[in-house]
Amino acid sequence: MTLEINEFASETSQIDGLQIIHVKTVTDDRGTVRELYRASAHTDVLPDTLNPWQQINLTRTKRGAVRGLHGEAMAKLVTVAHGSAFGAYVDTRADSKTLGAVVTVHLTPGVQVFVPQGVCNGFQALDDDTEYLYCFDNEWRPGMSGVALTPLDPELGIEWPIPIVLGNLDQVSEKDAKAPTLKELIEFNKENKSSL
Repeated sequence: MTLEINEFASETSQIDGLQIIHVKTVTDDRGTVRELYRASAHTDVLPDTLNPWQQINLTRTKRGAVRGLHGEAMAKLVTVAHGSAFGAYVDTRADSKTLGAVVTVHLTPGVQVFVPQGVCNGFQALDDDTEYLYCFDNEWRPGMSGVALTPLDPELGIEWPIPIVLGNLDQVSEKDAKAPTLKELIEFNKENKSSL
């Protein structure tokens, strides 16, 4: 019987606090076991201020569809349970030294991204029925503070692997398409800060 073990590893990114994590996997002739979350390993790389996971969502998304870019008032640990996705992350935190930075990650089972609060998260499904898993440190509720950016903003430089057809609601929701650009969001925040 063949046995392959890939140990837990993590790496920093161009966005302050955003971590790319490769979970421990054990593969033999029967299949693969992945440690989705092991407190002793994850807490070594995640911030001390992180709350325990309060909500876990699993989405099933058709190939080519884009969800996001959303940055609610919660930190997230994201991965795919099935299929693969092109993850895109944008720092929208006004006080961040990496404001405006964009990171993209090819997500497959076993690859996770820790997304700090205030960093927008989005993805494009690369396979039919991709299942994207979110662990949140806060429960979502109506009226929760947060930001959204349009995934169509050309200034972000995100090269979605499957071309997006403008106006195709099977690919990008109307709400996401009409969200502000990063430049509009930054200008809005400056105007509201100066009026306080």
